[in-house]
Amino acid sequence: MVRNIIKIDESKCTGCGLCVTACHEGAIGMVDGKAKLLRDDYCDGLGNCLPVCPAEAISFEEREAAAFDEDAVKANLENKQPETLACGCPGTHAQSISRQCCPEAAPEGARAETCLSQWPVQLKLISPNAPYFSGADVLVAADCAAYAYGNFHGAYMHNRITLIGCPKLDDADYSEKLAAIFKANDIKSVTVARMEVPCCAGIENAARTALQASGKPIPCQVVTISTDGKIL
Repeated sequence: MVRNIIKIDESKCTGCGLCVTACHEGAIGMVDGKAKLLRDDYCDGLGNCLPVCPAEAISFEEREAAAFDEDAVKANLENKQPETLACGCPGTHAQSISRQCCPEAAPEGARAETCLSQWPVQLKLISPNAPYFSGADVLVAADCAAYAYGNFHGAYMHNRITLIGCPKLDDADYSEKLAAIFKANDIKSVTVARMEVPCCAGIENAARTALQASGKPIPCQVVTISTDGKIL
């Protein structure tokens, strides 16, 4: 029969495995580090996997395919043994992290506490529909910033959802992903932390472009850090 069914562009797939988790029918699996539609008759064609894909590698296509077989899906799920995470790496699966306390600064010689409140943090791996975005203050940071500024966790990551990337080295259009995040969620504020180097303007421009595209009046502030670790 001819019907709508998902199509996965392996050239775009980053292997994060979020689609595998989102597919409750077990139609998608990881093969050689890429998401793959395992069986046509396991795919119900509803597309729960589409919105969670951070790389927009999944779409619909109309083609000849076996009909969705609910009984086969139930039998497969009942017989399925517990397994490791789809991509073999727990670092790509979305999760919120509860923190009791995050001090603004640690005493001399004391161990500093992390203020990271979610995972993953890389913009390429983030899903715009991740639950931790609801009512969040968002930090969009150049990945060098945390290394340059010693109190980055306490000063900027505290009580914020952290998104990082390098506009010079990453082959990605951050403005599209950020716009999707801003449009899909009730974001309270955006803070951009960038380095003083010219190439870092890319992450600031992406955030501003995304805010404009979202059509929402989200407050935004930009913090610029010098290469010797000072706030400019």
